[in-house]
Amino acid sequence: MAERKKFLLRIDPKLWSELEAWAHDEMRSVNGQIEFILKQAALKRRSRARLTPEEDEDSP
Repeated sequence: MAERKKFLLRIDPKLWSELEAWAHDEMRSVNGQIEFILKQAALKRRSRARLTPEEDEDSP
């Protein structure tokens, strides 16, 4: 497995508490939850970037 990139993240304590609860509900660590959320967002962004506005059903 490739080495994982490490970085420092400053986060609001209220948001941290929400992420902690969410991670607990889904049986993940907070780090794992953040990575999961970021992966989902990247996939969504990538799939939208491949569509033209005419092809994108969410476009107005």
